[in-house]
Amino acid sequence: MSRIGKHPVPLPKGVTATVEGQKVHVKGPKGELDRVLHPAMKVSLKDNQISIERPSDEDFHKALHGLSRTLVANMVEGVTKGFKKELELIGVGYKAEQRPYGLQLAVGFSHPVKYEAPKGIKLSAPQPTSIIIEGANKEIVGQVAAELRGIRPPEPYKGKGIKYVGEQIRRKAGKAGKVGAK
Repeated sequence: MSRIGKHPVPLPKGVTATVEGQKVHVKGPKGELDRVLHPAMKVSLKDNQISIERPSDEDFHKALHGLSRTLVANMVEGVTKGFKKELELIGVGYKAEQRPYGLQLAVGFSHPVKYEAPKGIKLSAPQPTSIIIEGANKEIVGQVAAELRGIRPPEPYKGKGIKYVGEQIRRKAGKAGKVGAK
């Protein structure tokens, strides 16, 4: 049995869930999320807990069991606490400005880069060199963080670029110069 999949997902106070076949709908203080799980998994809601069962002990079903349970748990956590990712900009003149549509970034290009926030995502720039991404859906928060980082990924020589807070950048030595020139 899947160690993760066998545990039911408890619903905290203020969170409601409905299960219709394979579709799970979770509503809480931070928003609403929907997901359709794999047809092989059996989803049920009883005693304010969502439990997931698998049809057999095949490796494929074992993997789906743990995955499905984790996806539902992330939905419940997202509508109660929400998810957050932080990025930092490193480089001279690199800055992020909050705009009504999302963010405007100055990251060493000849023009400012505009990034529009998807629905359900809150982008903020408390300082010019930091970006905070918040939302209820863990996948979309991670995708937005990856897209923002992809605008100007950190380079290995000076470390300039957009990186996750706490990310270690592997640095390379620059040119060694001429040795023994004649």
